[in-house]
Amino acid sequence: KEKKHRIEDAVSTTKAAIEEGVVAGGGTTLIRAQAAVNAMIGSIEDADAAVGARMVARALEGPLTQIAVNAGMEGGVVVEQVRSLEGNNGLNAATGEYIDLVEAGIIDAAKVTRSALQNAGSIAALFLTTEAVIADAPDEGAGGGMPDMDF
Repeated sequence: KEKKHRIEDAVSTTKAAIEEGVVAGGGTTLIRAQAAVNAMIGSIEDADAAVGARMVARALEGPLTQIAVNAGMEGGVVVEQVRSLEGNNGLNAATGEYIDLVEAGIIDAAKVTRSALQNAGSIAALFLTTEAVIADAPDEGAGGGMPDMDF
């Protein structure tokens, strides 16, 4: 079943790439989008909208940060390094090198990346317009390690 799902995902992603093209993968395109979001925050007059834009801008670092952590690197350092690069240059997590990702074939479907950005904005708007949010209470169970030796 997993193989079937992987094939379905590959077909869907390929169709999306055909529709709108491809962008640099590995979270690099989202870091480039973050610069554009940050640039427009100052011109937003509505305070709630500005807060939402800041939320989206901060969230755009998430994918690259997680990729870096998964590769055994410091997420914040990688984000700053990629931010200082230009164009399609970003982190190749497999090698730890900063390269042109499109040239290396590390790409994402533009449609998928755009949809993720739109969804992030929608969720930020939802949180800002909601009176209350219900979340699961934190688990107050025992911490990790050896359990009590109840003699």
